Amino acid sequence: MRPRPRWYAAGDVNAFFGLALDNLTQLVILSSLLIGLFKFPADLVLFRMIPGTALGVLVGDLAYTWLAWRLARRTGREDVTAMPFGIDTPSLFGIVFGVLGPVMLLTGDPQLAWQVGMGVTVAMGVVKLVLSFAGDWVRRVVPRAALLGSIAGVAILLIAFLPALKIFADPLVGLVSLVVLLVALVGKQRLPWGIPGAFAAVAIGAAIFWGREGLGLAGPGRPVVGIPTPMLAPPLPTLAWLGALDVTLPYLAVALPFALATIIGGIDNTESAVAAGDEYRTRDILLTEAGATLLAGLAGGVIQNTPYIGHPAYKAMGARAGYTLATGLVVGVGAMVGVVALLVGLLPEAAVAPILVFIGLEITAQAFVASPPRHAPAVAVSFLPAVAALLLIQEGSLLGAVGKTFTDLGGEARAGYQTLLVLGNGFILTALLWGSAVALIIDRRLRLAGVVFAVASAATLFGIIHSPEPNGALFWAWTAPSAIPAALAGSYGVVAALLWLLDDAAA
Repeated sequence: MRPRPRWYAAGDVNAFFGLALDNLTQLVILSSLLIGLFKFPADLVLFRMIPGTALGVLVGDLAYTWLAWRLARRTGREDVTAMPFGIDTPSLFGIVFGVLGPVMLLTGDPQLAWQVGMGVTVAMGVVKLVLSFAGDWVRRVVPRAALLGSIAGVAILLIAFLPALKIFADPLVGLVSLVVLLVALVGKQRLPWGIPGAFAAVAIGAAIFWGREGLGLAGPGRPVVGIPTPMLAPPLPTLAWLGALDVTLPYLAVALPFALATIIGGIDNTESAVAAGDEYRTRDILLTEAGATLLAGLAGGVIQNTPYIGHPAYKAMGARAGYTLATGLVVGVGAMVGVVALLVGLLPEAAVAPILVFIGLEITAQAFVASPPRHAPAVAVSFLPAVAALLLIQEGSLLGAVGKTFTDLGGEARAGYQTLLVLGNGFILTALLWGSAVALIIDRRLRLAGVVFAVASAATLFGIIHSPEPNGALFWAWTAPSAIPAALAGSYGVVAALLWLLDDAAA
């Protein structure tokens, strides 16, 4: 007689704390960046964007719970572990710094920025639905160094660097939290009573901050917002994003590579689960993340969802499906009743910032470790467009602080800003193309590298990458706003032709 399937076990408790804390931290970070850095209204972020984004977590975790229960019933096993699911970390920062932030800086209109964020999230969900049926092909075509390298550029220059400024703005809180985090998560040192490293770092930093406040020793750091009054904020369906489609189109070049990355990551994570003994169908896993992302965007969410790395670790804890069920309910319902808003009001920026630095370091390290060693230059070259994006964000903030815009610059300053603009617009796709080309050159596949540069040439003609417009707007090749796109496209074309000639000469 088959054993009765079990959907929960003692190991689900530890697994729940790990997965739920991860997702709640992502929502707190998203709120902190939008409200603290880009000056979005707190009510819009906490009671519209956050509940919509959390809805994707709720739907995805409930679906993965059901998939685990179905697998347990079909196989008669009682040790099936659900796939972990949640908010995608790299795209959180990519969308904040590549979409939401730039729209806000350019227009000063938070409602428009929110509409654009919803639009790109819906588009990512649709693309993921399509790619769910072609994920293996995508995985074979795109070099891993290019994919991971483009994300690593975001990681080290946006995820890690900008939060590092918050740490040094309030070093007593920030540095102490950072060191605790590094000891626990990088040094792999077990903390007293087995306290999770991320939780300990944030708790100690917050304790120092509020202890200092209680003694009347006001420091430089502050929570992003005051402690709000909890309120019910259900993620209501909305089609408001349809009114901003013309503004949304230029930002798809930033967003869609992240959708591609999660599809490939979903395939890898499913293979990892199969190797651990839980044979999920890749298509089911990918369709779930696509559907959850689409629903989140339609309900006001601005960040996509993805299956998380770490199924074997949760299985080793003895988890079943209870931890994903509990995580989905706590994160989804918690966001709707104001729990995330309360956390944002209690946690100082310097206490949360070390988590971002750690995430940035981990993603960057993974890009080099998980790629073939010979492709390290391809990973490195992918960082360059992200440097331009970082400088654009900083310069945009400085110009806005003094009431100036790009058009107020003159002479060399204007020319320098224009160069940054061209390199920074569409930076994720630019990094993906550059990294792919360099990886192919390293592998002596010059003809294919030439094809990549030909694609870059075509993309430049329409502003998909290297748009000279401050808002990254797309355009028809024959209506380009300046001669820059034609010059860049021609240069890419010459490089493509050169590579084809060199390939023929080597044959």
